[in-house]
Amino acid sequence: MHGHGTVAPGPRFRQAARVPSPTRRSWTRAELESFRDAAVPDLLPASGLRLLFVGINPGLWTAATQTHFAHPVNRFYPALLEAGIIERPIDPAAGMTDEDRAHLTARGIGITNVVHRATARADELTADELRLGGQQLVVLVDRVRPRVVALAGITAYRTAFDRRKAVLGRQDETLGGAELWVVPNPSGLNAHETVSSLATAYAAAARAAGVI
Repeated sequence: MHGHGTVAPGPRFRQAARVPSPTRRSWTRAELESFRDAAVPDLLPASGLRLLFVGINPGLWTAATQTHFAHPVNRFYPALLEAGIIERPIDPAAGMTDEDRAHLTARGIGITNVVHRATARADELTADELRLGGQQLVVLVDRVRPRVVALAGITAYRTAFDRRKAVLGRQDETLGGAELWVVPNPSGLNAHETVSSLATAYAAAARAAGVI
């Protein structure tokens, strides 16, 4: 438990062959592969959750550092900074510090995933995994009660919740009682988006949540 929040465990998967490191900034391909199927704990405030960001699933770098959106080319934290959601840079590539986590949770920000199993790419997940993850997400949201859920990935949302015609932005339906936004995925593989376009989308959800 941190001073401003807790890290809540997700479902249990295979134990990683290596111990996750919060200090390393580089990994070999073989080392990263040892974290395949590992889980990453949710980041949740002890109270006052306003905005819950939901990734698709952890990447191998995220599993290695036990830090959400940790890959060096992921644009999540630069977009949060540009949006005014956080007030200082967070460099997660070597793992978050307790101060980094507190900076997020003190603002009422949480992070989880639709699927908790780490893979090299999100397209390695099956449709059944995404649907089950969607059901589990509803249970989590009903329990932790954020004002807004921001799910980062339109394709994953369409599959997980059988909303084939959904588009980015605020959704007409709620999720577990929370206002639901679908926002762009910050992965470096998502070439359609820039830090600025991500920041615009994240800021809209953050304003709805009362974070900014």
